[in-house]
Amino acid sequence: MSPPNGTGNAGTTAPEQRATVYDLAADCTLEDLEEGARYHATVNGVMDYGVFVDVSDRVSGLVHSSNLIDNYEVGEDLIVELTEILPDGDVSFSEVQLADAETEPVGHGAKVDAAAVAEATGQTVHLDGQVVQIKQTGGPTIFQVRGERAIVPCAAFEEAGVRAHPDIELDDIVRVTGTVESREGAAQIEVDDIRVLDDEDATDVSARLDAATEDLASPAEVDPLADWPAFEKLRGDLQDIARRLRTTILEGRPIRMRHHADGDGLCASVPLQYALEEFIEEVYEDPDAARHLLKRLPSKAPFYEMEDVTRDLNYALEDRKRHGQKLPLLLMLDNGSTEEDTPAYQNLAHYDVPILVVDHHHPDPEVVEPLVDAHVNPYLHDEDYRITTGMMSVEIARMIAPDLTSELEHVPAVAGLSDRSEGEAMPEYIDLAKEAGYEESRLRDIGEALDYATFWLRYNDGREFINDVLNVNCDDRDRHEQLVDLLVEGAESDVEDQLDGALAHVETEDLDNGAHLYRLDVENHAKRFTYPAPGKTTGKVHDRKVAETGDPVITIGYGPDFAVLRSDGVRLDIPQMVTELTDELPGAGVSGGGHLVVGSIKFVKGRREEVLDALVEKMSEAEIDEDLQSSAALPDDA
Repeated sequence: MSPPNGTGNAGTTAPEQRATVYDLAADCTLEDLEEGARYHATVNGVMDYGVFVDVSDRVSGLVHSSNLIDNYEVGEDLIVELTEILPDGDVSFSEVQLADAETEPVGHGAKVDAAAVAEATGQTVHLDGQVVQIKQTGGPTIFQVRGERAIVPCAAFEEAGVRAHPDIELDDIVRVTGTVESREGAAQIEVDDIRVLDDEDATDVSARLDAATEDLASPAEVDPLADWPAFEKLRGDLQDIARRLRTTILEGRPIRMRHHADGDGLCASVPLQYALEEFIEEVYEDPDAARHLLKRLPSKAPFYEMEDVTRDLNYALEDRKRHGQKLPLLLMLDNGSTEEDTPAYQNLAHYDVPILVVDHHHPDPEVVEPLVDAHVNPYLHDEDYRITTGMMSVEIARMIAPDLTSELEHVPAVAGLSDRSEGEAMPEYIDLAKEAGYEESRLRDIGEALDYATFWLRYNDGREFINDVLNVNCDDRDRHEQLVDLLVEGAESDVEDQLDGALAHVETEDLDNGAHLYRLDVENHAKRFTYPAPGKTTGKVHDRKVAETGDPVITIGYGPDFAVLRSDGVRLDIPQMVTELTDELPGAGVSGGGHLVVGSIKFVKGRREEVLDALVEKMSEAEIDEDLQSSAALPDDA
């Protein structure tokens, strides 16, 4: 506590200069008082020889009549100065009247900064901050309290499993008083008292937290890994995403990260997961915070399915009820830009779930953007899919945790090769990866290994396994190399096995525009429930035909109610074709999309032949452009 200023003579009116009067918290003890300091007091008893006053619930003392200026009744307030603490613990005060004074609240114990709480282990402290999570365990209630630069777990004990301090709610500005203890190597405050601050004090704390958020949430200033003018158009959008993600962590809101389950989707999500976890560990004293606040969730479909949103929402509501968590922010990666995503988004619109989208598929901004909080897509800046989501997300990750750059330098090249980007920066990305020890052939192997691994993982994120395959946050390069070799060998064997049976059933047709059309019934002439899935099988057949002919090629892999499409050398506009088919064939249930020259559509089973015939007619009218190559961002499961 600061020393008293403007001290006057006991029992007299102090000189007219601004003085400090301390307002003690209810649990303050004698240890929190200093002789000569002034305090707000309340009369609790009146005697002939003076009045007894309370300066906190735990500290009372006598103001002798000789040291009183006015007469008081029980319950009236006055300002007193501590004159003496007697050996037996009795306390003596004198009344002071001040012409001008400012009040300073004082909590029990030393005031501690949240970021330095571990340095006060064993001490009684008080912490001012905001409650960002309330978790009821089988023992204590854990309040996660955010200070200016850190978030501290505060354990309050009642009966086992009983909610302590039920009056405290999420987002309250509070003062926590207690003893700092070490639990499993991390600091926490064992709560003696927690109370909501009054309006004036709360406003002051909120202002300091807002200023700290603005500082901590600011993305790091990092130069892009590649010098690419097209990419520069997106930098402001990417910085905004980084800022929003850092702010979300500081607010204690969980993040559910949904990404397409393919090479580019993993190159986007894994670096961001790594960067966000590092930021969480930097801010939170709780070592388990990252596990509770961040989930990476692969999506097999090339859009946000109702199955996925229902599962996400159910888990979020359960976590809010059982663990006191806020509803999450949804981060969509390599997915989420199309009209097919909107039914799922509309379900989330009934809840406090912000949505951020980072994608490079051809978007439907007019229907998507009213439902999301931020949408980053190269098409919105007159660019296209050649700027992959993995490339963008690596830059976001570096803005969140710039020290990870050396571990991520090879990832944009893997993303680009996985999605067959022909962007101007690809040679630079490949050279950067080579400097980090990866030849181009090895980068392709990593992409193939990622696709193969995520196919077998299904809906599991395969966290440590995928980290090892991509060699991000992996502590053993030899293990990474051996794992990639094993997965590539398995993928190549399964592809050859699939193509041995499928290629004999590929139907060929020459279109009016000079392109070769290849069609394969993947439902009847490819193995199901094994690698490669229908989308990947179509892609592999397509690659084989492109290599054989060297001419413009279109490949359709179809089933009872779906078709996946690939094109090289033909300027298709698949999203536009889907829009036209929807209008031209009412009742056929046509939907879908993707990139301009690669995508998928769905339709009603009974209208399949009609839809495919109309689709082929549109393809035969498309312009030939032999420099145009298809992206590999084709959904494995149509």
